[in-house]
Amino acid sequence: MTDRSAPRRGTTPKEPETEAPAPDVLVRIRGAVPSLQPAEQRVAAAVLGDPAGAARMSSTTLATQARTSVTTVMRFCRAIGLSNYPQLRIALASSAAREDARNSDRYWADDGDISEDDTLGQVVDKVIYNEARTLEDTRAQLELDVLARAVDAVAKARRIDIFGIGASGFVGQDLHQKLHRIGLMAFVWTDGHAALTASALLGEGDVALGISHSGSTVDTVEPLQAARDRGATTIALTNFAGSPLADRADHVLTTAVREMPLRSGATASRIAQLAVVDCLFVGVAQRSFTSATTAITRTYGAVRHLRAMPAAARRPGPPGEDG
Repeated sequence: MTDRSAPRRGTTPKEPETEAPAPDVLVRIRGAVPSLQPAEQRVAAAVLGDPAGAARMSSTTLATQARTSVTTVMRFCRAIGLSNYPQLRIALASSAAREDARNSDRYWADDGDISEDDTLGQVVDKVIYNEARTLEDTRAQLELDVLARAVDAVAKARRIDIFGIGASGFVGQDLHQKLHRIGLMAFVWTDGHAALTASALLGEGDVALGISHSGSTVDTVEPLQAARDRGATTIALTNFAGSPLADRADHVLTTAVREMPLRSGATASRIAQLAVVDCLFVGVAQRSFTSATTAITRTYGAVRHLRAMPAAARRPGPPGEDG
């Protein structure tokens, strides 16, 4: 197979010189919740409900509040990547301080939740603030080495099949259009049956990418599993690293979104997914920079004449002016 996307000599993408900020422990906890045991989920709920208060609690007090044992609190710490309870208290104190700094100049009652008494201006501020935080948190916990492997797999793939249902399907369509415009053989499937039939045609050298905020959408999980069974490289884009979709993936890209009332979190999840998709696409396009740039220019030119002409450009100029 000819590698259409091999980097030009001297143009291999370099890792950024600046490191990403450390992932917030609250982001890590939210992402781990679906994979925790019920008793551990109660510990997570207690911590997320009052991070500053939990940072001041002993392990015994936290266990009592979560209606569980100190042993379960210790298991919870290990489940989120910490070796002991003092590390959790320090991380929570740091997170609480950051939250206070973020919210110090805002009317941020109820942790940013939208209430029926909010003005339209407050609603706008809260939605935008939540989405900006989502992007910051997603950047902080996005693993660049995993992203690099995903970029490499997509850039070298014979074909790329993208699975996504509902809102995640819109994100999949965005990625499909981008990949198609630089000449890659990409398909997007937003119906579960169609996704399963498409996955039956995949094999070694192909890539299957499943997109699901929850990571538990059966119509996305099943085709990704089928693609993996047939030897395709699998990629998951989800908010939960311990989800069923992530379990079926060779490479897991995670967002960091907090669901909120009135589904404002649903918008934030799409924005986070689109940001990661953009990073993936640009990384792939960078591998074949000249041909990708040429393809984008040609595809733009193909539809440029369909754009409405500004009124000023339609008006004839004065006599003798060749405008």
